[in-house]
Amino acid sequence: MDRTQLQRHLDELLDAARFKDYCPNGLQVEGASEVSKIVCGVSASLALIDVAIERGAQALLVHHGWFWRGEDGRLTGTRRARIARVLAHDINLFAYHLPLDAHPELGNNARLGRLLDFRPTGTAGEQGLIWLGEPGQPATAGEVCKRAEIVLGRTPLLVGDPQRRVHRVAWCTGGAQGYFEQAIDAGVDLYISGEISEPTTHLARESGVPYIAAGHHATERYGVMALGAHLTECFGLTVDFVDIDNPV
Repeated sequence: MDRTQLQRHLDELLDAARFKDYCPNGLQVEGASEVSKIVCGVSASLALIDVAIERGAQALLVHHGWFWRGEDGRLTGTRRARIARVLAHDINLFAYHLPLDAHPELGNNARLGRLLDFRPTGTAGEQGLIWLGEPGQPATAGEVCKRAEIVLGRTPLLVGDPQRRVHRVAWCTGGAQGYFEQAIDAGVDLYISGEISEPTTHLARESGVPYIAAGHHATERYGVMALGAHLTECFGLTVDFVDIDNPV
């Protein structure tokens, strides 16, 4: 598949131009003009790059790419090593951050909601990144946390009353603890994200709304996985999802 055609399809599918983000979305590093094999994963780490080289991929497709706002832009140390490796092997790097969180079918929030058996009812917050919904079956906060442990393969942190009945739930994958107050204002009984910060604990205790931190990496594996499957189905590309372990 032509690189430009692939780029256009991904940009349009994920409506990348709509989002105000902390990084450039789309093609971040230009490589081979023809793409037949893609390695996808959560983050464009050196470990993932090495897998792409080993498997002869012409492209990397990730959720967390490079060139974040506020970063030191000098190509030194680990940053130089990553970019040098990609350029030396003519590998394209495609990265979609907020557009991949928000996509209604392939996005991280959509996929996490399916895994946790939530029925989406709407969105809230900045750029509609907080998803609102209802449990598919009656549940307590503790029961939702246990399901998250089973489907994500890691033990989440629950702050708050595990016996609170959950009628309305909000979630946003990754590092979205800063949206907790907006979720509370939306009238939910439980909020789920990937990470937790020190103030989050006090907000959960004082508001009475339990908070589940299920892991940044763990909650954001499924969007890029679904996007890769979409490319295989639509264009016959070989796409390998590689899960580089990350305990955060």
